[in-house]
Amino acid sequence: MPTCREMSELVTDYLDGAVPRRARVGIWLHLFQCEACRRYFDQVRRTVRLLASGPPASLEPRTEQSLIEATHRQGRHEM
Repeated sequence: MPTCREMSELVTDYLDGAVPRRARVGIWLHLFQCEACRRYFDQVRRTVRLLASGPPASLEPRTEQSLIEATHRQGRHEM
């Protein structure tokens, strides 16, 4: 069964389907036992899906400016 360090190196190959069946079984067992690695795998999986979905839709210039101003106001209130 792989260690947590090895798991972090295997995640992209695993998600690409490039890990042999025997290694996948070890990965599954590790993920079953290790919550930290499950979270890490989930984060990488979500990131890959997000990046594969393409660039975000562009906003109307007024909407973008409103969001920027609201963010600045919020930042000033938190100080």
